[in-house]
Order: sequence, then structure tokens, then C-alpha cells
Amino acid sequence: MAAVAPARRRKRRSLPIGRILLLGFFLVFVLWPLYWMFNTSIKPSDDYLTVPPVWFPAAPTLVHYKAALFAYRGLDGLINSLIISLSATVLSALLGTLMAYSLARYDTGGKHLSFWVLSQRFLPPIGIVLPVFLIYRQVGLYDTHVGLIIAYTVFTLPVSVWMMFAYFRGMPKSMEEAALVDGCTRWEAFWRVAVPLAAPGIVAAAVFAFIACWTEFFFALILTSRTAFTLPTVFRAFIGFQGAQYGEAAALAIVSLVPSIALGVLAQRHLVRGLTLGAVRG
Repeated sequence: MAAVAPARRRKRRSLPIGRILLLGFFLVFVLWPLYWMFNTSIKPSDDYLTVPPVWFPAAPTLVHYKAALFAYRGLDGLINSLIISLSATVLSALLGTLMAYSLARYDTGGKHLSFWVLSQRFLPPIGIVLPVFLIYRQVGLYDTHVGLIIAYTVFTLPVSVWMMFAYFRGMPKSMEEAALVDGCTRWEAFWRVAVPLAAPGIVAAAVFAFIACWTEFFFALILTSRTAFTLPTVFRAFIGFQGAQYGEAAALAIVSLVPSIALGVLAQRHLVRGLTLGAVRG
């Protein structure tokens, strides 16, 4: 027994060390590409392919950021992406919450409708983009913010509905019934009771919808031209017959990370809680 106790203590001491090493490995694995991308964005062009590599430039420069944002219209793409992504996220979260609550509480459309809604996400974008393109050209939605907002809302709505459906289905009805007994209408019970309780799930669905819209490339490539183009489509301009503009591409990539990281940090508490409870309840 005396020999077993020290062995157990050594095992307990070794576990944190192993976890720290594993965490350090994954941290380096994740942060190294970000560091190299940032390093490339502030390097002079002559230092891209030098051997040995320049780990940090002696004379950092912001010329690549200036070129990416202004010469290549990256700033216009950034503004368009913010407008379109935020609008589509709000619509997706709002409509998804209403649809999910209806499916979970009133069994709208039968028990299989929720699966049918999710199945719409299985359609490959390339299979529907041509008819959408032709319709947009006819009705004047081609190369407009509204057209891309509609497309992104439809694109993200099934996942938002499914996430919120699992969340609402796991919520007890007793609190809403108590609100009805106290004199609230159905709408008031939904807005004052169900929505605050489901706030973590709504935030989680909204974050996923925003990231999907922010990084989407295919619809933006086909449905926009020179007015409503988004940030991902700007990266096409960095590759041409004369070579690739590595510095400008890295600079714009760094800029494109800022909104997603900021949103993740701000919504971290609700996001973790929403995903955890939604997964358990689903």
C-alpha cells in the first residue's frame, strides 16, 4: 500500500504536465500560421522567399495593408461584408427563432418538418446558383446587398432552425404556462419568457450564421460584380499571370479575422453555454 500511494501521486502530478504539453502543442499548431501570416503582411516584398527565412522584419511596413484596402478595394469589400453578414445574421436568428419555437411547441407541419428544413442545407450551392442568378438578373437583385442578404439568409436559416429547435424542445413548458396563467398572451409568453431563456442558443446560432456569411465565397462570386462584392472575393485579385501578391493577401486575411475574433470573444460565454445545453437537449 505504501508503494502504491507514491505511484498514484506521481501519476496525478504527471497529468497536468501532459495536458500542458498537449495544450502547448495545439497552441503552436493554431497560432503558428497566424504568426507567419502577420509576419508576411509586414515584410518587405523582397523578404518573402529568402533563405533562411526572415522571422521578423528589421523594417516592418504597412504598405501591404494600404494596397490591400485601397488599391484592391479591400475596404469596400469589408464594408459590404459587414452590412450583408450582419443583416443576414439578424434575419436568420430572428426567423430561425420563430420557426424553431413553432416547431417545438406547436408541432407545426408534423414531426418530420424539422428534418425537412434541415435537409434543405444538403443541397449543393452549385445546383441552385444558376436559377438564382437568372432570377436575380430579371428582378434587379443581381450585384445588390439585398440580393446577397436574401441568399445568405436562406443559406443559414436551416442550421439556425435546427439549433434553436433542439434548444426549445428541451426547455420546460411550465414557465410559459405560468406566464399564461398570470395573464400573458402567447406572444408575451414567448417574448418575455422563452426568448430570454433561449438567449444562449440564439447567440450560438447567430455566431454560426455570421461566420458562415462572413466566409462565404461561391454565392458572392456569382451573384455580385463591382458593387456588392464581399471580402472573400477580393482575394482573387491577388493572384495573376505575373505572380501572387503574398503581402497584400496576408494583410487582408489579418483584417478579415478581426470581426470573427471580436464576435467570438464577446459572445464566448453565451456561445459555450448555448452549444453545451443545445447538444445535451438535442
